[in-house]
Amino acid sequence: MATKLTNGMDKVQSRQELRRLIAQISPAERLVKSKAICSHIRQSGPFQKGSTVMFFLSLPNEVDTTALILAAWQQGKTVAVPQMFWEQRHMIPVEITSLETGLKKDRMGLRNPVAGVPVLLEDIDLVVTPGLGFDRQGNRIGRGAAYYDRFFTTPGVRATRWGVCFSEQLCPAVPHGPQDVPMDAVVTEQGIIDCSPV
Repeated sequence: MATKLTNGMDKVQSRQELRRLIAQISPAERLVKSKAICSHIRQSGPFQKGSTVMFFLSLPNEVDTTALILAAWQQGKTVAVPQMFWEQRHMIPVEITSLETGLKKDRMGLRNPVAGVPVLLEDIDLVVTPGLGFDRQGNRIGRGAAYYDRFFTTPGVRATRWGVCFSEQLCPAVPHGPQDVPMDAVVTEQGIIDCSPV
């Protein structure tokens, strides 16, 4: 299942193509691939050294971060997730201590923390970032609301940025502009792609 994104595609066309590809990945495949992605991150230096890691609470068709969140708690790390404020088009990182309580499915289908202690931006060491697609230069295409791009440019945020996706979501080129913040690395089930400028 090769991604057919081309340089001539705009973001709307790219999102349509990526959603089509993601829909073709079976739940069983997603589970196997998610476990491999979590394993690559768990063994990495940025995860091992980090004391506060920010994750996303996965939608059904996204990389499942559950195993990584549990591993972070087992290693005594602070786990942060985005608390979304849809009207304000804004998100803040809050600490969670459970995947069973304190979360409510919102109108977008996301599990959103109903309460939680805000985490200081400068304390976050690594942000595990979702996306519809990435390229090997670290460019990311999200769902279109730019929450993560705005978050990464907030004063105080200095965390390492790692995108996660299935290999089907890895594109030859992702349409991007000056407001789009690239990843430092992209992780698929096949391994970690370093996107740092040479």
